[in-house]
Amino acid sequence: MNIEPTFPPGREARLRYGDADYQILHPGEFVRCAVTGRPIRLDELRYWSVERQEPYANASVAFQRYNALLGSRQ
Repeated sequence: MNIEPTFPPGREARLRYGDADYQILHPGEFVRCAVTGRPIRLDELRYWSVERQEPYANASVAFQRYNALLGSRQ
């Protein structure tokens, strides 16, 4: 029986998110989505908030977070 290791096997990275890219502050292989807690491999990271310095698993999750924060401001 083949049992795959639980992702991620490595360390969690710490990043500083910029407008078009990010800077690695602490090396690692992944970051955790600010909404779902799901690990995101750095080579798959596409969505984040510069203002809140948060990564998101995908566009849908990023939009969900944006709407939640927009609602809390009203």
